[in-house]
Amino acid sequence: MRVISIEDKIEIVNPVVTIGIFDGVHRGHKYILNKLISRAKEVGGHSVVVTLWPHPRIVLNKDVWNFKLLHSKEEKAKCLENLGIDYLMIVPFSQELASLDACDFVQEYLVDKLNVSRLLIGYDNKFGKDRKGDPDGLSECSDKYGFTIEKLDEFKSAEDNVSSTSVRKALLEGNLTAASEMLDYDYFLSGTVIQGNHLGRRIGYPTANINPHTAYKLIPRDGVYAVKVEVEEKLYFGMLNIGVRPTLDSANPVKVIEVHLLDFEGDIYDKEIIVYFFERIRDEQRFSGLENLKSQLQKDEDVIRTFFSLSKGSPSKDA
Repeated sequence: MRVISIEDKIEIVNPVVTIGIFDGVHRGHKYILNKLISRAKEVGGHSVVVTLWPHPRIVLNKDVWNFKLLHSKEEKAKCLENLGIDYLMIVPFSQELASLDACDFVQEYLVDKLNVSRLLIGYDNKFGKDRKGDPDGLSECSDKYGFTIEKLDEFKSAEDNVSSTSVRKALLEGNLTAASEMLDYDYFLSGTVIQGNHLGRRIGYPTANINPHTAYKLIPRDGVYAVKVEVEEKLYFGMLNIGVRPTLDSANPVKVIEVHLLDFEGDIYDKEIIVYFFERIRDEQRFSGLENLKSQLQKDEDVIRTFFSLSKGSPSKDA
């Protein structure tokens, strides 16, 4: 997949286009994106996803203190590439762009930049000023510029609702099963390993502290998780904690994300890693001392090894 910007000068053959935020690239999104790929193949063209960044809610300052994203820009691109999308066009979102009429947006970005041949729109997708960017609102625009519009049927699922909002809610409740069913993959978080206080090393459980790549990344509910961790394209089993480490009685508690890699030795400070969440084991707890904390961590390790069917001392690499 090639990622392009509005400044790039590129000729795309028979571009079949869809536009959306696609945060999380969940099953409902995949329904649209697979249709996009199929339609592009039918006309011998290329599939093109047009997305906005930053997220409009951030730019328009709509309840941003409570708003988190399922994907960073790079994580979204990775998911779209894995699906087989040919081109991803990232349009910088701004207050000025928010004031554009839907047809003006289509003309400036989809017609003038991409020479769109067909535009696919989800059944409830509306964009542009006053949310008039739907098939009815764009019919005059499509006639004028010679492209066709296809409105897709509603995505049907056994779940009541598959949406980015529903996925966020499930993750904040610690319900990984519901989240993974809606996403159709295990939720993941990418970040950089940073220096911690080295407490884990003192009690036999050295941890890597993770700094997410974006401040708006949604972090699942506090607690202990069974995870897999990708380091330099290799996978390792791990146990991860999200929380404020209450046993330490810090005067200024700060939420941390720290992971212990099972059966691993090495230094991964400053390395880029990806954490895949599989199971929430328990809530974060306060213990009376470090020995009690260590005892609980040993129990957590046993639970996680059982979950992954991993015996003690087994190679964790390529999990």
